[in-house]
Amino acid sequence: MSKKSAYGLIIALLIPVLCYLWLKSASESAVAMPGHPFEPDTVLQSVVKGKIQTDTVWHTTKDIRLVNQMGDSVNLYDQKGKIIILDLFFTSCGSICPKLTTNMARLQQSFMKGGGDARKKIVDTNIVYFMSLSVDPIRDSVPVLRDYANRMDVISDNWWLLTGNRDSIYNFIFQELRLDKFSDEPVSPDFVHTSRFVLIDKNMHVRGYYKGLDSASLLKLAKDVGYIMLEKDKKKKSEIFQKIVDLSWLWLIIAVLVGGFVYHFSSTRQKN
Repeated sequence: MSKKSAYGLIIALLIPVLCYLWLKSASESAVAMPGHPFEPDTVLQSVVKGKIQTDTVWHTTKDIRLVNQMGDSVNLYDQKGKIIILDLFFTSCGSICPKLTTNMARLQQSFMKGGGDARKKIVDTNIVYFMSLSVDPIRDSVPVLRDYANRMDVISDNWWLLTGNRDSIYNFIFQELRLDKFSDEPVSPDFVHTSRFVLIDKNMHVRGYYKGLDSASLLKLAKDVGYIMLEKDKKKKSEIFQKIVDLSWLWLIIAVLVGGFVYHFSSTRQKN
């Protein structure tokens, strides 16, 4: 076999292998996912097949029971498995709260089905849920929340305005959401007033804080929701990549066939 033929054979064998490796790399790092703002609760290490594997345990937001604007007693975990966008407000607020609610409504509409025609849009309750948590629950009773929802055109299908026990709400804000550590504005333990939106993923992990009055920050929030929708469970192999792995025998056959073809072609040329 000539040098040129040998090089051709090597290249032919490398092509399917390189394609396989490229697809593997692309499937694992196609998108930079939103991170975790908190330090991990625990980092566990184990040895699997002689290799050290690290499993990071992130802070999981605890459940809380509240009452929504329809008068229903609900739990945060009622929406587990969905992406949650949450903000804080109070109905008598005359400064930032109405604008925050308006921006939340725009986000809600952006995740509705039906394309560009607003008249044909329907609420998708399967993926994203919106929650506005009152920081003045004593005054923000169910009738007050319902009136505010009607005035602000809140679509209740996947948006709760929530009230409940004040101590439970404030404990949730500081211990679970930890908003005081990630807000530009000073957050008082006596009365919380912040423009931050909080993004919580399907596993109840806080994934980010966003400026509810800033259009660029809200655009990033919308994009991050899209990324989390595509996020795969690290404990489960990607279905697409798994199918590629399952077809590894086909890559081998392709390599052998291509190599055989090149060898046959070069041998035929030498005879001629």
